[in-house]
Amino acid sequence: MKITVVGTGYVGLVSGACLAEMGNDVLCLDLDPNKIKILKDGGIPIHEPGLDKVVERNVAAGRLHFTTDVEEAVRFGTIQFIAVGTPPDEDGSADLKYVLAAARNIGRLMTDYKVIIDKSTVPVGTADKVRAAVADELAKRGLDLEYSVVSNPEFLKEGAAVEDFMKPDRIVVGAEDERAIYMMRALYAPFQRNHDKLVVMDVRSAELTKYAANAMLATRISFMNELALLAEKLGADIELVRQGIGSDPRIGYHFLYAGCGYGGSCFPKDVKALIKSGADAGQDLKVLNAVEAANDAQKLVLVDKVVKQFGEDLSGKRFAVWGLAFKPNTDDMREATSRVVIEELFKRGATVSAYDPVAMAETKRIFGDEPRLAYARNPMDALEGADALVIVTEWKEFRSPDFARIKAVLRSPVVFDGRNLYDPAMPRAAGLTYLPIGRP
Repeated sequence: MKITVVGTGYVGLVSGACLAEMGNDVLCLDLDPNKIKILKDGGIPIHEPGLDKVVERNVAAGRLHFTTDVEEAVRFGTIQFIAVGTPPDEDGSADLKYVLAAARNIGRLMTDYKVIIDKSTVPVGTADKVRAAVADELAKRGLDLEYSVVSNPEFLKEGAAVEDFMKPDRIVVGAEDERAIYMMRALYAPFQRNHDKLVVMDVRSAELTKYAANAMLATRISFMNELALLAEKLGADIELVRQGIGSDPRIGYHFLYAGCGYGGSCFPKDVKALIKSGADAGQDLKVLNAVEAANDAQKLVLVDKVVKQFGEDLSGKRFAVWGLAFKPNTDDMREATSRVVIEELFKRGATVSAYDPVAMAETKRIFGDEPRLAYARNPMDALEGADALVIVTEWKEFRSPDFARIKAVLRSPVVFDGRNLYDPAMPRAAGLTYLPIGRP
């Protein structure tokens, strides 16, 4: 199949590369010339494990191409994926200007049948707006061309996006005409040879499914974080509680880890957008409002622990921060807890020495030439001259440190663990004051 993918962010680039991997001819469009130059030069503008090899292999095979030419992109694919950003607007709603601009470009330039697929995370009713935008452009041209609009939300985890696309749990397709459904079945057949994973539904239900999935996962995280705070008050251990409830098959173990809050490009934005959709429809989503409030508070828990240990005035104090990205295996700093922690430490007069395996370049872009923020070459270098260690992201390389060495290097033998990486007995046996979340 000939496929156009509009947008080369996480969703667009992963989708385009993986579709090319299955033998399709794919053209990825982005209006950012810098991104396209990086891709044409053999680079990858985002950090996603395994993606570079898939892109390199399919470019070499002549199945994956990149362009900034909108007309070329519309002309190229019968299937047109819209995978552009939907950043939160000031009122929390998803900003659809890029989605609708892509739709208008398709309507303005198409000359034959197109299947237009919303791959971006969009609110319920977006497909109707896309359909109207295309119809409006065709009317201006005096044309009556056939086209289909499909909702095909993505369920990719950053850090495991390639594997998720190649081996999907489910493929949700919202479509209301048989021609589009047939083409979607053909498109995804190579990804489900073991058994049928395609879940076909109406467009609006497909749009809501994506938000519902992310909102449910965010709810589990905030629920466990609130229980962790209660566990601290009661002298219970949230890790043992997690094991106890996770063993119930109705609950399961996924997304039950207590920590210092969720971040990234999806959960915060999607929870806000779903709350706004509810408000617009006259439905107050009380649970999701609580989820958002709990997460905002949870991002301050590490700072609260620091203040309790060292006092409100942190002037002259230096803190080592391990982990900057919102989660491991990505350089994504959007809504990352580390940003809140670092800013709060700055407010109280502290300085920070930070280390992250891949996100330091992105952190430098965000913080600029901030003199209070230094970057270390490795985790142990970050500890030099630091009064305490704050762990924010659970990278694998942080999981088996030399606790005795940490104690020897730190000015004060204190570790604030925002991800509960260790059995508390181990750092404490080395003489460290170990302060996790929700553990006695």
